[in-house]
Amino acid sequence: MKQLVVISGKGGTGKTTVVGSFAALAERPVLADCDVDAADLHLLLSPAVRHAEDFTGPLRPVFDGALCTGCGLCVEKCAFNALETADGSVPVLDAIACEGCALCSFVCPAQAITMRRVVAGRWFVSDTRFGPLVHARLGVAQENSGKLVTLVRNRAAEIAAESGAQWLLIDGSPGIGCPVIASLAGADAVLIVAEPTLSGRSDLERVARLAAGFRIPTLVCVNKWDINEALTRQIEAESAAAGCRVVGRIPYDDAVSRSIVQGVPLVEHDDGPAARALRTVWNTLAEG
Repeated sequence: MKQLVVISGKGGTGKTTVVGSFAALAERPVLADCDVDAADLHLLLSPAVRHAEDFTGPLRPVFDGALCTGCGLCVEKCAFNALETADGSVPVLDAIACEGCALCSFVCPAQAITMRRVVAGRWFVSDTRFGPLVHARLGVAQENSGKLVTLVRNRAAEIAAESGAQWLLIDGSPGIGCPVIASLAGADAVLIVAEPTLSGRSDLERVARLAAGFRIPTLVCVNKWDINEALTRQIEAESAAAGCRVVGRIPYDDAVSRSIVQGVPLVEHDDGPAARALRTVWNTLAEG
């Protein structure tokens, strides 16, 4: 089994479009959407959920009103100003400001505060017409996205091993943060989708350095290459000089937007220039 992670330096470069088409071109792959903060691969694959489970996130304080004396010590000691109280009442928690440090529970003289894990999201195992998809939805302003990504990719790897799948295709998060790092762990190769813009060039450089730190073979594909051919050539040259293998170019094509609106992978939507380019990129990857 080969694990391919598709990432980008920023959101909106087209990596989910790429993964969706790869899903249609590969033979019964297992799929994982590790962009848990803004998962959207399911929009192209129309999955049928067969298993759903809560994801428990960080610790949060819970107050026992029968024990709380309203002394306000927890409010005074909270370094994050996450607690408020008035007139000796039970403190009110600002869950977004709370860091889960548990100091309030330690300083409470009445032992009225306990720390409990809260539900921070949901993760799913679904069936698509191309193969199993493991995906998740992290709650608004919730933490531990890296932990949820690890859960998603590990479960996908288990399913791939059990089914004997040849490919585990992972739609990673954009950027270079914790979710991306969690997506890359254990991968056999990483494909970076870049755009021929000045910011796209800078984003590519950052994420390529991150992948190099994992010593993972790094591939580069330039999307919408024809909007700036000179910068595309520059990106490809710099990528090759950095040890990244350039595996193709995808031209700008209005059919991409239409395929997204219709909720189907581009290579199923039509056989236009972008779809043909994606087929070429996939064939290059499949041939090794």
